[in-house]
Amino acid sequence: MIDKLSWVTTYPEAILLAMACVIALFDLSVTSTRRTATYVLTLLTLAVVAVMQAVYADSEQTLYGFGGLIVSDPMGNWLKCFATVAMFVTLVYGRPYAADRDMLRGGELFTLSLFALLGMFVMISGNNFLIIYLGLELLTLSSYALVALRRDHATSTEAAMKYFVLGALASGFLLYGLSMMYGATGSMDIGQVFKAVGSGQVNHQVLVFGLVFIVAGLAFKLGVVPFHMWVPDVYQGAPTAVTLMIGGAPKFAAFAIAIRLLVEGLLPLAIDWQQMLVVLSVGSLLVGNLVGVVQTNLKRLLAYSTISQMGFVLLGLIPGVVAGTTLPAANAYSSAMFYVVTYVLTTLATFGVILLLAREGFESEEISDLAGLNQRSPFYAAVMSVCLFSMAGIPPLMGFYAKLSVLQALVTTGETGYLVLAVFAVIMSLIGAFYYLRVVKVMYFDQPLTATTVSAPTDVRVVLSLNAGLILVLGLVPGGLMALCARAIVRTLGS
Repeated sequence: MIDKLSWVTTYPEAILLAMACVIALFDLSVTSTRRTATYVLTLLTLAVVAVMQAVYADSEQTLYGFGGLIVSDPMGNWLKCFATVAMFVTLVYGRPYAADRDMLRGGELFTLSLFALLGMFVMISGNNFLIIYLGLELLTLSSYALVALRRDHATSTEAAMKYFVLGALASGFLLYGLSMMYGATGSMDIGQVFKAVGSGQVNHQVLVFGLVFIVAGLAFKLGVVPFHMWVPDVYQGAPTAVTLMIGGAPKFAAFAIAIRLLVEGLLPLAIDWQQMLVVLSVGSLLVGNLVGVVQTNLKRLLAYSTISQMGFVLLGLIPGVVAGTTLPAANAYSSAMFYVVTYVLTTLATFGVILLLAREGFESEEISDLAGLNQRSPFYAAVMSVCLFSMAGIPPLMGFYAKLSVLQALVTTGETGYLVLAVFAVIMSLIGAFYYLRVVKVMYFDQPLTATTVSAPTDVRVVLSLNAGLILVLGLVPGGLMALCARAIVRTLGS
């Protein structure tokens, strides 16, 4: 029999699954071209699930369900809460855009978004290789369908094909690596794998062989070099609302499975995966910042920005253990978690402005499309500037403290090589700041190409204002969120 505790750990997932099915059936009776009823019901579902996850996270308990297949811990619950809020905001920003492009003929945008979120939940909660992989497939299959949602749009269809082919390849890498680990250790349970690897009785070469494929699969999901080739094409080709969906909430799930697999499962192999992450982070910072400088398409620029930002996240994962001990480098992991939250929050507001500027028949994808935005809509130019300054790491915005916390954690681990890595990251950030500041220059100093003012529905305007305000406030007083991330990581890794 399945005990009651098993169901307690999965109440949010159960509600999300049930409501996704209910909304899919309910939408069959909706005739409005803007799908207002479906939209409101979806947002209510997300709000309820987010509150539930916050309550679970606040209890700071670690519970296991279904024979240890599922874990409910502080880190996972906070990440699921943040992912739900990110999906809520994404749908608020994306609905007007989708309606103008005839993407709401059915309710697929809302139901597929809920199933994608459910996949993220399963990935984050998975305490078993099979569960993590099932969650990953649910997320990726939903994402492929979302990218191809504009069936009559050739660019979107091409992006979906590229995403599908490369995503299938990456899923194969991850599955093969997990299979190798299962063959070597005899278990798919993350805790049992940790014990088997730590015992020293498993062939090290077999473990490293499997580890290479696992890291390759994780690198694709994070979008880091050299597994980044899908990011610019999919970001540019997908409908902008779907681009935000891919670039936002799923990063929480990718971070979670990196912690689950590399730290909770394969920490005894830290010396091996550290070297791999160093190569991935250096390549991502180099390619993301140097290639980003020459971009003229705004979505491609933000794609290369994402690659460099994920390189910074990897910097926080590089210190596997505290120097001279066998303890997990919790301080570094909490700084990486804080960085992911910062990245997603900033990305949401950035794409929110881009979605506002887009109108029927006009995508607002080029940097030149922002010319003179300050003269047309000073408020939205200010919001965009706050986001760009934050991504560039300019104080006192949130992005500055995110970069500072990662670099601080890297330097204080006691490894000399990490100091060199931190200096390299700072130099790359200075180069990257150029393309963020170039966009600000276009908004404030170039002449507008059109006199059209920017107007937004009330819900979009309110959420975007709160979004930009959080970036500014959490930059001025980042201590609360930093402490939350630190406490969640310590409680999770110490349990």
